[in-house]
Amino acid sequence: MNQKIADRINASIAVKQQLLTDEKIISTVATCVDIIVTAFKNGNKVLFCGNGGSAADAQHLAAEFSGRFYIDRDALPAEALHCNTSYLTAVANDYSFDLIYARLIKGLGKKGDVLVGLSTSGNSANIVNAFETAKEKEMITIGFTGFTGGAMKEISDYLLNVPSTDTPRIQESHILLGHIICELVEERLFGQTTTAS
Repeated sequence: MNQKIADRINASIAVKQQLLTDEKIISTVATCVDIIVTAFKNGNKVLFCGNGGSAADAQHLAAEFSGRFYIDRDALPAEALHCNTSYLTAVANDYSFDLIYARLIKGLGKKGDVLVGLSTSGNSANIVNAFETAKEKEMITIGFTGFTGGAMKEISDYLLNVPSTDTPRIQESHILLGHIICELVEERLFGQTTTAS
């Protein structure tokens, strides 16, 4: 049992070590910070979507913007698209689960808004459909996926494809990268943090 626990910790560390040496992903994270800072400065919003654990991560990251990260500051316009359960269940029932996010993007999305989609496979139909609708609305799309990128690889303006095919390890890295983006966006908009090192 103890060895299995240690093995899982080591597996998580190994994925993060790969991220550390992946110049393309690090550069893309920096670009995503620039994109989101610009969106907020221009009065646009950042929307998040995911399924299951990735929905939880989407909600978590949206809350880092709309609440706070390190700095006591004004709220930023960010939301996870699955939080309205009445909407979600109605559209899934009346139309299709594959359309739950696309329909909301069609109603809420504006040119210059940012849509962040989290899918470990990169193939979640509801997120792929949302990205396609976001393109029609001239939104910017950021995909958080696993190694291959799946269908989201071709339709993401910016892709953070974690170098793993193991769902828990991918999700652990998604929240790491998401936290880094949230911290740096906050720092750029509101000044240096004294809490983080």
